[in-house]
Amino acid sequence: MPKWLEENSHLLKPPINNYCVYNEDVTVMPQIVGGPNARTDYHINETAEWFYQYRGAMLLKVVDAGVFRDIIIHEGCMFLLPPNTPHNPVRFADTVGIVLEQKRPEGSLDRLRWYCTSCKNVVDEQAFHCTDLGTQIKEAVNSFKG
Repeated sequence: MPKWLEENSHLLKPPINNYCVYNEDVTVMPQIVGGPNARTDYHINETAEWFYQYRGAMLLKVVDAGVFRDIIIHEGCMFLLPPNTPHNPVRFADTVGIVLEQKRPEGSLDRLRWYCTSCKNVVDEQAFHCTDLGTQIKEAVNSFKG
């Protein structure tokens, strides 16, 4: 990992700061994700996501049965996020994590949802079949004008 980061950290670009190490012909897609990031969306994935913090801690904001809560994932720790859990990964400067996501089944939809910071109502949601984690989520995040 140190060698990969030394040679490839320039690939971790805002707003997501992720890079898919493998994206084709695999059932699990590993991503390297750096901080800081700039996201206000909550991602909803129909499959589970596995988080591992390689360097530093991160904050995973989730909506669990309608309740907003924060989960801190410390350096060296991992967390398995259940399917269909709205989540907003907050990454701080100089942190690095690994996220494993499953290749999306045919017909599945990823969603990005934005909530009002005051009343917590949904203000926007975009749905799409995710075939390229490296580009599609960035495009959807960048297209939100809220």
